[in-house]
Amino acid sequence: MDKEWTAPVPAGPPGTPAGTGAWRRLTPPAADTAGPAPLLDSTPDVPAYIVGRNTDVLAWNRLAAASITEFGALPPRQRNLARLVFLDEGMRSLYADWRGKAGDVAAYLRLDAARHPDDPHTAELIDELTAAGPEFQELRSEHRLKDKTHGRYVYRHPVVGALDLCFETLRLPDDPDQTLIAHTAEEGSPSDTAPRLPAAWAGEGAHVG
Repeated sequence: MDKEWTAPVPAGPPGTPAGTGAWRRLTPPAADTAGPAPLLDSTPDVPAYIVGRNTDVLAWNRLAAASITEFGALPPRQRNLARLVFLDEGMRSLYADWRGKAGDVAAYLRLDAARHPDDPHTAELIDELTAAGPEFQELRSEHRLKDKTHGRYVYRHPVVGALDLCFETLRLPDDPDQTLIAHTAEEGSPSDTAPRLPAAWAGEGAHVG
């Protein structure tokens, strides 16, 4: 039976991405491998999360929730990067280059569909995004295939301002459908300390007016 582990903490400032003390492993790793999920415990100082098939967000740490969005407050079906990037207005405003991020997600989803051409959930997600507006279809028609290995995004965080973060990924050979994504910033830069601020507020239970 699948298990879920949580360690909730108070929510952050209203109207902002709130921190969460929990990381959730919705699909435990196989018995013969540790899997990437436990690595979240060893990355408390950087935003990190795990993406599975169809860009589903399977697990995350407190800084990922503080920097990107409070995944734990979303219904499980909405914990999906493609749905968030294309359908959520808050996520659209989060990325300084939204079209660049959307293009990467569309290319990643196209690669996922190529790996699993008979997955009905992939087809359902693509149909949903296509019906929502022309942007997804326009980007998908570029026929790009992209795996997340490394890169950089600038976030416009509503509390701390601009976050210039690089990302690196770890995909296990024995479980290529799950990828750990960790964001880092140049040491000593404003972006290096900024993600800790909303996470600290959440951990201390602080609230803003």
